[in-house]
Amino acid sequence: MKNPFSSAAAPGWLAVELGERKVSLAHVRPEGVMPVVAFAEERDWDPGEPRSLERVAREFDARKYRCTTLLKPAQYQILLVDAPAVKREELKPAIRWRIKDMLDYHVDDATIDVLDLPLPESAAQRTHQMYAVAARNDTIRASVERFERAGFPLSVIDIPDIAQRNVAMLFEPEKRGAVALAFDEHGGLITAIFNDELYLSRRLDITAAQLVEAGGEERARLLERVLVEMQRSLDHCERSFPFFSLARVLLGPLPEEVGLRAHLAASLYLPVDALELAQVARLPSASAAWDPAQAARWLKLIGAGLRVEKRVL
Repeated sequence: MKNPFSSAAAPGWLAVELGERKVSLAHVRPEGVMPVVAFAEERDWDPGEPRSLERVAREFDARKYRCTTLLKPAQYQILLVDAPAVKREELKPAIRWRIKDMLDYHVDDATIDVLDLPLPESAAQRTHQMYAVAARNDTIRASVERFERAGFPLSVIDIPDIAQRNVAMLFEPEKRGAVALAFDEHGGLITAIFNDELYLSRRLDITAAQLVEAGGEERARLLERVLVEMQRSLDHCERSFPFFSLARVLLGPLPEEVGLRAHLAASLYLPVDALELAQVARLPSASAAWDPAQAARWLKLIGAGLRVEKRVL
């Protein structure tokens, strides 16, 4: 979803997320191999008072940016489907027909886009698949209207799966893939990438808070569940995409140390490394004071600001 009337002058993207009482904003600029996060700040707002969001937009002079935001997991579905054998201009209608029985609402009420899973020529005999991303038209419309009324020129609505991919791309070794795992209040998200493409996206119904708050046997049980899902994800990549190998697992920050990295590293055949944004991006000076919980909160929003232009919802 693009806004052809945007007159944005500032380079990069202003990624904006509306929380219950906080607005989070991150301005990310591409600069060579190491992008720059010019600022990552939060402001109070009142969802019942529209002018409070307008004040935030004015403070940051939002109209000079290209703005993007992320849907929440409950607001969209990402569905793996076989790629239809049709011309490019017929692709979205064909995908719409293919997923119509996978949605719990009428397909005519859905905004749909497609993410390709490219196959090399050597794998031409394998089934070509794609991810279909579907969200209710009403959800997209309401988001656009809220941002536009407040003064944020919303150019793109994206999804967390792509935001996490954008971050993992900065860690991706040459000619090999990587798997990223991160947790937030919505649960866990496993993504596998190769050559800057998203080949796997899976959600876990385990939140960051559950991992932190659990103790004893309950935490051990949760850590084991995460391990099993990671093993399944790696096995799936090996079977489904034999044309690339995975080099590492990247583990996003958690609010507190729970032993997850050590638990995964003890059983997985890949090295498990911390996904630390400071290794691949120039962060604002204020980030030096971020605790692990704050680093975890900023991960996907900064990833949204790392947006690659060819991905649009």
